Amino acid sequence: MSAKIEKIIVRLQEKIAEGQYYEAQQQTRVVAARYIKQENWDAAIDILFNVAQSLLKAGQGGSGGDLGIFLVDIYKQAELKPDSGNKGKLLTLLRQFDSEEPTRKKFIGEMIMWSSKCGEYPAGEPDLHHVAGSLYAEEHEAYEAERHLSLGTKDSPEVFAKLEYEWYTLDNAHTAALYASRAVFPYLLVGNVRDACTSFKLFTSRLVEANKNLVVQDVSNGGSDLKIYPSLPLLNFLSLLLLAVQKGSADLFRQLKTKYAAQLKEVDGWDEALTSVAEMYFSIQRPRQSNPLFDMMGSMFGGGAGPAKPQPKRVVGAEPAAEGLD
Repeated sequence: MSAKIEKIIVRLQEKIAEGQYYEAQQQTRVVAARYIKQENWDAAIDILFNVAQSLLKAGQGGSGGDLGIFLVDIYKQAELKPDSGNKGKLLTLLRQFDSEEPTRKKFIGEMIMWSSKCGEYPAGEPDLHHVAGSLYAEEHEAYEAERHLSLGTKDSPEVFAKLEYEWYTLDNAHTAALYASRAVFPYLLVGNVRDACTSFKLFTSRLVEANKNLVVQDVSNGGSDLKIYPSLPLLNFLSLLLLAVQKGSADLFRQLKTKYAAQLKEVDGWDEALTSVAEMYFSIQRPRQSNPLFDMMGSMFGGGAGPAKPQPKRVVGAEPAAEGLD
């Protein structure tokens, strides 16, 4: 940082110390815009980052958040890659937001969008998702936490499993599988078998540890050691589903669907997830929605009943996800 830029930052921080928050915010925007016009990205970034941080520390979330979002916009304009330095600045700001500050959610969204556009991960950088998801989990914002943790790092399953288990403890004992599935299915649907298995293992470990009277049976199946929970059939279904995915066994998947058909009928929301899992990992195509008129027209004119179904996206589902996920 040049002496000139440092001097500008100090002057703006003095205004914040004096309680002139709005003036500091507006002057920062004006100065940053001048450097952006010159394409002096480093100067604009240094000014915005330092003043935004000072405002957030002073409890001025709206003003600090506004400058933080402006900072992300510069990252986009300059087409900066999400390297450790650039991400580090954003995560520093993110951790200083008050949990009730409305601009924080927009800041997170802009941060993820930038990393998606300029980085190698189409859904955004995993470490950004992990930190955002972890913050939401600490605040018991389960839905927001789930959305980010499912796209996080190898450290995310521990946070995810803890979140779901704590949520489960507020519900009836027999609902364990429903909460475990809230981590398992999202991981499977983004092709991350490794973390689906890890989150399930962590969840069930907590369950067993906290419930000494829960009957658990150890079963060895083709070299795989499984734990069976006689009183929780849907938890057994998830365990065997993960085994089927790792083995790439469509036959085992079909057997599971048949064996647990009665229990699966009682669960809301699993049908679509299982249909997608079947398509992704076992090349079992989705049932075609029948339209009698369309079928008749197709047969009359010698064509099929509709355009060919594209092949399911191929996912290496039988192996743990590559380290590149981190």
